[in-house]
Amino acid sequence: MITVANPIYDVVFKYLMEDKRIARTILSALLKEDIIEVEMRPHEYVNDKRDSVSILRIDFGARVRQADGSEHLILIELQKTWLETETLRFRQYLGVQYDNPDNMLEGGVNALPMVAVYLLGHQVGDIDEPVLYVKHESYDYNGKLVTKGLPNPFVDSLTHDSIIVQIPLLRGKLSDGQHGHSRLEKVLSIFDQSNKDGQNRKVLNIDDSFYSGDADMEHIVQRLAMAAGDSKLRQDMNIEEEFISVIERRDTEILHRDYELAKQKVILDKQKVILDEQKVILDEQKSQIDEQKSQIDEQKSQIDEQKVILDEQKSQIDEQKVILNEQKVILDEQRSQIEQKDASLKKSIQLLRSANLSVEDIASSLGMDINEVRLLIE
Repeated sequence: MITVANPIYDVVFKYLMEDKRIARTILSALLKEDIIEVEMRPHEYVNDKRDSVSILRIDFGARVRQADGSEHLILIELQKTWLETETLRFRQYLGVQYDNPDNMLEGGVNALPMVAVYLLGHQVGDIDEPVLYVKHESYDYNGKLVTKGLPNPFVDSLTHDSIIVQIPLLRGKLSDGQHGHSRLEKVLSIFDQSNKDGQNRKVLNIDDSFYSGDADMEHIVQRLAMAAGDSKLRQDMNIEEEFISVIERRDTEILHRDYELAKQKVILDKQKVILDEQKVILDEQKSQIDEQKSQIDEQKSQIDEQKVILDEQKSQIDEQKVILNEQKVILDEQRSQIEQKDASLKKSIQLLRSANLSVEDIASSLGMDINEVRLLIE
């Protein structure tokens, strides 16, 4: 077991990659290419702002030997960050490379092929692969892969491949299953944060026997061990640690705030559900009230219609009553006339009776029925 500096720190990683042999070892494993020569390019950019996330950027020019023995130059854009950051920054740095005239091939017509490598101290979404290779392909209109004439300098000048390394997932997932540990697993194992010292996360405790017999890896471990004993590097790591601690505290506060906001959102969502349910109930009640009102209006309409009918019937009854009253007046007049006539006849009969006329004679004299005369006499 040996204690080495943690290469996730920018100052340690930069110290590590300044060694050409180590840079060639790491980049060869990542690109799965035979890199025979590597040079750190003169333009190196470090985001040293203390109010935002630090991104270390190192550019390399590499000479790659193909299987057929031919060689060609490529540009490797390596970016490393501890914490999550927006993709715009990565894109801005890539834009610098595309805009740099020094990255053109001789003649200035086509550019050097470029590979972008991202070493991330965080996981990207739900992607659970520790190393992700993103390669560009060319297709025709029908979606068929085009291989004739490719690779082509013009096409390669306008596109690039990417390699994304998720450091938190480097836990022995790169084994090829047949030959023990893969080359890439060995190289990236130096970044495995599960080996952090329990008391000091600026150092890793790694099993150096894992690299026994591998000269390149032993060289990497030795340089990291030297970094752990370098007082200047330890001071720079403390400064970087302080900066990252501030960022982490800020992120913790943001996470706490987001957690509280999420809790409030859950409460508000529940209240919204309750309000929506109450609204449904109120809408149903309103619908029922509207339906009852419609029934009441319909009943009122029927009552009004019945009232009209009753008014018409009353009018008819009043008319009939007027007629009956008129008929009664007539009948009363007729009855009065009959009574007057009967009184007159009765008086005449009394006079004739006083003259000793018989009933038959009186009836004959007055032109009346004998029974009518007898009724008047009675």
